[in-house]
Amino acid sequence: MSSYEVRLWAIRKRPDRRLPYQLRWVVAGQEHSESFLTKGLADAFRSELMGAARAGEPFDEVTGLPASRVRDVNWLEHACAYVEMKWPRAAAKSRKSMAEAMTTVTLALLANRRGRPDDESLRRALYGWVFSLAHRAGAPPEDLSATLAWLAGASLPVGALRDMAVVRRALDAVSLRIDGTPAAATTVYRKRAVFYNALGYAVERGLLPTNPIDQVQWSAPEVAETVDRRVVASPRQVGQLLAAVRTQGRRGDHLHAFFATLYYAGLRPSEAIAVRAHNCVLPETGWGRLDLTTSEPRAGQDWTDDGDARDARGLKHRSADEVRSVPIPPVLVGILIAHIKEHGVSADGRLFRSERGGPLQETAYMRVWRGAREHALSPVQVESPLARRPYDLRHACASLMLNAGVPATEAARRLGHSVAMLLKRYANCVDGQEQAANERIVAALEGGEV
Repeated sequence: MSSYEVRLWAIRKRPDRRLPYQLRWVVAGQEHSESFLTKGLADAFRSELMGAARAGEPFDEVTGLPASRVRDVNWLEHACAYVEMKWPRAAAKSRKSMAEAMTTVTLALLANRRGRPDDESLRRALYGWVFSLAHRAGAPPEDLSATLAWLAGASLPVGALRDMAVVRRALDAVSLRIDGTPAAATTVYRKRAVFYNALGYAVERGLLPTNPIDQVQWSAPEVAETVDRRVVASPRQVGQLLAAVRTQGRRGDHLHAFFATLYYAGLRPSEAIAVRAHNCVLPETGWGRLDLTTSEPRAGQDWTDDGDARDARGLKHRSADEVRSVPIPPVLVGILIAHIKEHGVSADGRLFRSERGGPLQETAYMRVWRGAREHALSPVQVESPLARRPYDLRHACASLMLNAGVPATEAARRLGHSVAMLLKRYANCVDGQEQAANERIVAALEGGEV
């Protein structure tokens, strides 16, 4: 945003500094400063700002610079402005993903300057402090001060991104892992999207005329959108896995109902973790219902507003107050009734929880799941992708519904997908179609119909 409310202070000298002459000014109540080696340079900069103010030029509130000079903003300053703009409305996992992407891109947009810190220190400064607003609320750690100062001086100006070679350098960076090997297609796609949006914000701020990525002949690798049918367990295999969960001690006994909910209701783990007693309709006989209202994906304490590891939010792809009602079969009704009777619920009504009564932790249920796979599956299957993650139980549920002939519209509603996304993701998991198609082709060939 821009403002005409500008006030400049006199130049002050700080003899103990490498750049002793400092100019301070205020734009819309926000203080800015710039330091110079000589008083003449500081006077020249002050005169430029004074002239812009007298000419009625708007000043950028983030950089403190007049519109005529705002193009000199370096990438690091713009990246910070972009993160600050997105942060308040972004989910915790989106914040974390944004910080990862901006760290990768910023490292690619540094000039070759003497005294460069090692890459690990640079990443820690960017990911752990610069792009984490939760940490930036306080002063930077002393051990990062020198690294942050070097970054501020080495960051290329945003205007450098008019050079397509510079843009390509950043795009190539998002396509690689830290060790130089190719990154996963989903990672490349996600980081490129963040970079593209950040450049779009630069256009919005008047730092660039157009988004330069649109002019580069570079494309992200294709992302697999269909579920690998090898991860999908059959109903018999799921039964064996759920039975094996109970063999994993007291924690396994508690988590049996959690894993059963992923399969029989098709819930995401983050949705099952958020289920409370008041969300459950559990009749003595027949089908029941789960009225889902929230999801609690894990992002980490550095990315949530309240400092919790999980981010309590509305359901995925739905408005904050929207409810998704999921019918559940009698077998799951019975499992949940038995679970509540044996284990009770937490103080806030949570069905599945940690030993201390808080939200269920991924490390805890993954440990139990790995033990169950080793107990229920053959050595070959254990090494295979079959039900490797608890999330794959949701895939098994979707496959079960589609193969049972449940209309795609109803299956999509229960799973919280659009119909188009459901059919795209599970196209490879519908059995029986291949054999039927083969028989039709043979019949056509034998009848001479080609």
